[in-house]
Amino acid sequence: MDPSVEKDRKQMDHELVDVESGRPDDDAATVERQDSLFREVVRAEHGGHWDEEGGWGRTARLAFQCVGILYGDIGTSPLYVYSSTFEHGVGHPDDVVGVLSLIIYSFLLFTVIKIVFVALHANDHGDGGTFALYSLISRHAKVSLIPNHQAEDELISGYSNNSGGKPSGTLRRAQWLKQLLETSMSAKISLFLLTILAIAMVISDAVLTPPISVLSAVGGLREKAPHLTTDQIVWITVAILVVLFAIQRYGTDKVGYTFAPIILLWLLLIGATGLYNLIKHDIGVLKAFNPKYIIDYFRRNKKEGWVSLGAILLCFTGSEALFANLGYFSIRSIQLSFSFGLLPSVLLAYTGQAAFLSKNPENVANAFFAATPISLFWPTFIMAIAASIIGSQAMISCAFATVSHLQSLSCFPRVKILHTSKRFPGQLYIPGVNFLLCVAACIVTVSFKTTVIIGKAHELCVILVMIITTLLMTIVMLLVWKTSILWIALFFVTFASTEAVYLSSVLYKFTHGPYVPVAMSAVLMAVMAVWHYVHVGRYRYELEHTASADEVRQLLERRRGDLRRVPGVALFYTELVQGIPPIFRHLVEKIPAIHSVLVFVSVKHLPVPHVGSSERFIFRQVEAKRKEEEEYRVFRCVARYGYRDALEEEAGDFVATLVQNLQRYIRDASLYCTPEDGEPHGCISCRSSLGHSFVSHETKPSGRHAVHAEDMLTPIESFSEIATAHSNCGSSHLPHLKACKMNMEELLKIEQEQLFIEKEMEKGVVYILGETEVVARPHSSLLKKMVVNHMYSFLRKNFVQGQKMLFIPHRQLLKVGISYEI
Repeated sequence: MDPSVEKDRKQMDHELVDVESGRPDDDAATVERQDSLFREVVRAEHGGHWDEEGGWGRTARLAFQCVGILYGDIGTSPLYVYSSTFEHGVGHPDDVVGVLSLIIYSFLLFTVIKIVFVALHANDHGDGGTFALYSLISRHAKVSLIPNHQAEDELISGYSNNSGGKPSGTLRRAQWLKQLLETSMSAKISLFLLTILAIAMVISDAVLTPPISVLSAVGGLREKAPHLTTDQIVWITVAILVVLFAIQRYGTDKVGYTFAPIILLWLLLIGATGLYNLIKHDIGVLKAFNPKYIIDYFRRNKKEGWVSLGAILLCFTGSEALFANLGYFSIRSIQLSFSFGLLPSVLLAYTGQAAFLSKNPENVANAFFAATPISLFWPTFIMAIAASIIGSQAMISCAFATVSHLQSLSCFPRVKILHTSKRFPGQLYIPGVNFLLCVAACIVTVSFKTTVIIGKAHELCVILVMIITTLLMTIVMLLVWKTSILWIALFFVTFASTEAVYLSSVLYKFTHGPYVPVAMSAVLMAVMAVWHYVHVGRYRYELEHTASADEVRQLLERRRGDLRRVPGVALFYTELVQGIPPIFRHLVEKIPAIHSVLVFVSVKHLPVPHVGSSERFIFRQVEAKRKEEEEYRVFRCVARYGYRDALEEEAGDFVATLVQNLQRYIRDASLYCTPEDGEPHGCISCRSSLGHSFVSHETKPSGRHAVHAEDMLTPIESFSEIATAHSNCGSSHLPHLKACKMNMEELLKIEQEQLFIEKEMEKGVVYILGETEVVARPHSSLLKKMVVNHMYSFLRKNFVQGQKMLFIPHRQLLKVGISYEI
């Protein structure tokens, strides 16, 4: 944390003490100062390019960077759209104008209006894509199938749900939808399946984009070397693909500034070539801006015109990657670079090719390079290869980020994830996934050989992701934005109806290519569904068999005679965020020993992109202090991460940070408390040894509010979280938390407790991890036994183990085996 911020925090703590010492500052002013300071810290810790604040200079720099990252796929579509559309040649001279009109209005409707000017605003603190939409919905309605929600999670920065100023009608609709999503299991499952289907299609798209882009670019060699065979073109493409995937391990730290000049030059080149062809061959194709030619095209071609829609939609392929890779760019920078860079260049490229084809329809199979002036062929060819690689890079990076997000949903096996950049946390590399993508891309290239069939497979990925985005966007409009129902209806009817027409065209040619992404997505969805199903079943089993704090105390007291105290700190990893896992009883019964300090650690991913370090940990003391009894010092800790946070970045000092926060928790738990019910305002007493920053209120018949504290406390930021709750809920719901007046003896006990934990840490840290075997119950169905006993078991044994994902040192690891029947 920035030293100046830390200084401000110390000053804030000093001011809090001054309040208790009788200074004139009142509680409301103190909370207001805390709230202001807290927001500044959040902005400093979570600041990113998505923040719309900033001058035009910064926006211009971001606009330049995003050219290289976001526009490679869309910018290379002119390589293959016409050749895929006119698979059997140009029938009528006006068909070129009709197809150009369809390309223009499809691009404007789906990419420009839907994605750039609507969907980008549905980002999740700067993150876009299907997963971000699902995350956004998850924060406003409890749609997760894993019952691990905690009230304290809603105090995380960016988790707020502010509905102030909205009309009552929109609020009622939002509340109705919220209740439907939370109470209907079928609605939760449907939303989850839609999300993982879109994610599976995006990963499949990452397999198909490199072959079709690179194969289209390499195919241009035939203009200069017509003797090259199809097989030779294919193997040159495979060689380039292998190199493309091989360099992924080096990361793309400076991807924006490295690739932006290449893509910018590519856009200028295709735009200038398009303008040249338009002036030289037929400027009359500009009449395609009249939508009348779309009607004429369908009237003339009927069924064939409808079937060609599948290929025409390739003009907006890459739009889903543009939305998903929003990442570190502001909306304004994307809209600026798109409107003045990509849009005119791409439209000029399509228009110029149409002008060329109107005079040379026989060259439709290789329209792009045939329309390129001879003097510009080799520069264009080299730039096409480079742009294709960059466009493929964007989809591969999108696949890596998607798999990383899936892990936070607990619906994908554990894989090794490497963060290749400290400057850009979103830059990931997953070796196993990269290898599988490379193999799949090469197989697709060798199997289909031409862009026509690969294009048909590519079409289904594009349109399905578009349709699912429309559905999720509609839910976001109802639940999150609370927009007028007329605008929602207009959005849904317009895009759902037109996308359904495109989908029907793609499905008509199902056996000619679209079955490929369906097969790949089916495998991916099966893996995700199996992993998530067993994970939820195991979590529910542990939740049903948890041990309460009283049961743990009774267990320890029952074994007091033969229970050995082992020096050091033990971190007992569990996925449960409440209750003690049943495996702990199993451990104590088999090995009657317990460490001097035992902390149950749960690593939890929240539906937010980032969780600040000051909000990382929440604590609770499981075994409270009792006079004249041995204190076991058993704590619970929940380590919270966002779906873009990297666990390995904190792996080195995770334990030290945890123990440091535990010491502060012990201080806060003793120093801060709530007024007892029935005491006059200003009379302070400690309810227990537990401190709390999140409180719930219960209205008593007399009209007064009784304050009841929850289990958990976030150390360090105790009052900052209260300030957040104050800003979200209003001052009427803010409890009066004040520092307890303690004598020197009590303060000395706190210090001794902190020193004890520090000394135990110096004696050694042991990581305890459950080695859980999950099997189906004996009387389960055959399908369930196949899923749990065989499919899940295969995935668990062949992917990265838990200790590697949590970066646990092997020499300090203790595994405890247990079997669960679900």
